[in-house]
Amino acid sequence: MWLHSMVKCAHEDGTVDFPDGSFVPVDVIVHCTGYKYYFPFLEINNIVTVDDHCVGPLYKHIFPPMLAPGLSFIGIPFWTLAFPLFEMVSKWVAGVLSGRCKLPSEGLMIEDVDAFYLELEAAAVPKRYTHRLVEKQFDYSDWLAAESGCHPWEEWRKQMFKELVNSHIARPETYRDEWEDEYLIVQAQEDFCQYSPAEIGAHGKE
Repeated sequence: MWLHSMVKCAHEDGTVDFPDGSFVPVDVIVHCTGYKYYFPFLEINNIVTVDDHCVGPLYKHIFPPMLAPGLSFIGIPFWTLAFPLFEMVSKWVAGVLSGRCKLPSEGLMIEDVDAFYLELEAAAVPKRYTHRLVEKQFDYSDWLAAESGCHPWEEWRKQMFKELVNSHIARPETYRDEWEDEYLIVQAQEDFCQYSPAEIGAHGKE
């Protein structure tokens, strides 16, 4: 059973109480509280710092301007289609390291980071949400695709994520079992049918 609410109290008999007054028997409680950014293996004289879950300064959540392209971070953003996004990030980093893709100058990257921070501040976004993408992830992934010369995410993939979010909000307890996006599955299957197995592999490497 997936428990969507915060646990108020756990008892020795295996039951837990919730703030709404309900209680249920459980076998295991897994606290999914997220993760912390921590890089004790990096000795870079505070060029990159972690402050309230904000890793920075990072150009496009990836490159520290003063150390680019020698140091890059893959996997920093959250609340996103994690693995497809990190694959896209990896392709751009690989393109930069190979010389196929060019980074702006250090000064321009710093200006971009500063402008990004000012935008978050103006929108009253807490610092700990610096790397939270949510609705911005599609523009971000499209930008990465353009920079690295890769195919952007398909529209059906983006719509699937949006449908998932809407279902999660509307039916938090059953959204995994009830969905209304079968038409998107059909679109995905039609898309996949365009490629043979060998072509699918090559398509992913572009």
